Amino acid sequence: MSKLVALGTYLPPWGNEKVRVPGLDEDALTMGVEAGLAACSASDVDITKVIFVSRSLPLLLGGNAAALLGGLGLPQAVEVIEQVGGAPAVLDAIATATPGTLVVTADVDGGAAGGAAVIGEGVGLESRGRVHRSLPVRVEGRDGVLHEDDDPRLQRESGSRVALQALNLADAPFVVAGLPPREAASFAAPGAPALPVQGASSAIFALAAAGESSGSHVVVALEQASASAVELDGDVFTARVEPVAQPVEKRTTHPGEIKVALTAYDRAFESKLYWQAGKCPSCGTLALPQRYRCIECGEEGTSELVPLPRTATVYTQTTIRVPVPGLSTPYSLCVAEMDGVGVRSLVTVTDAPSNSAAIGASGRMVLRRVATRAGVPDYGYAFSPEGHVDRPAPSITGGAR
Repeated sequence: MSKLVALGTYLPPWGNEKVRVPGLDEDALTMGVEAGLAACSASDVDITKVIFVSRSLPLLLGGNAAALLGGLGLPQAVEVIEQVGGAPAVLDAIATATPGTLVVTADVDGGAAGGAAVIGEGVGLESRGRVHRSLPVRVEGRDGVLHEDDDPRLQRESGSRVALQALNLADAPFVVAGLPPREAASFAAPGAPALPVQGASSAIFALAAAGESSGSHVVVALEQASASAVELDGDVFTARVEPVAQPVEKRTTHPGEIKVALTAYDRAFESKLYWQAGKCPSCGTLALPQRYRCIECGEEGTSELVPLPRTATVYTQTTIRVPVPGLSTPYSLCVAEMDGVGVRSLVTVTDAPSNSAAIGASGRMVLRRVATRAGVPDYGYAFSPEGHVDRPAPSITGGAR
């Protein structure tokens, strides 16, 4: 039996209260990192393994592990498993995970969201069965084209209903994940909570709903003709980063791209993804990016990377409206000053309309896909203003710690 310590949920601030869409600088990895950081903020478990489950993986041929660990602030030696799957695969991963595991998931289509679960010494979670059946109503070919059978009745009667019956549960589940809200409600017990997403991360939102209700609850995840069921026995701490939805800003995407220099990409990767500055051992001066020679005392080649604060204020800002190859305009840049250390960095402004981050605004530094260069997703940090968007720090629910 797994022990569920904490959950984390993330919804991007774009869209409406029924469905969210990712920002132009968001993908499955960045949303999974947001949820993973939220879950880890609600626990003190040492993470030794990360399982990343999604049907929207960026799928770098070399894998996403390095960027994922960097965004989560975990050591490079932590084991990472990347798995293509939906809501049932997420429940299976959690139910079979060992202590010290962080299960991360995210969705880009069908409602954008991220979810994460920390496994350790916590609330009991036991598998109540799984079934894998074949009803390939959605198939992506080698050419990247998605082939979909648009027959909701077939999917419901020959897929979801048969899979749920095969689980042979005594009663209707507390909540069903992986389906549109109306269909999920038809298979669940009366009064089942509605979930804001129906992809892989819906399994995390379903567990969060069950964990916020007293008692023991069965959660079921369905996808096409496969199903998984778990029973959660007790309250679970859930850290939610779910800002109020706002309309998507209209932008124009310009053709072309800025080439990537892989040597520079590799040299800056650790400092940029782990959000670290070089610290001079002689005078303590911080430099972002890390410098070979300290600009204060002249010490050379001995600086060490140290973590920077993730909170900052806007020192100055500007909005770019001219066409930029490969980017969408208008967009805003700001010089963000990290709280307490005086280090400043030129970064993009995210999670808010352009030209809305005023000087002096406070906010957080968040991992985003700042560009795509020659097909390579270039991850870095952007400034997310707290004053403009109701983007709370992770709020803990499900009981008092």
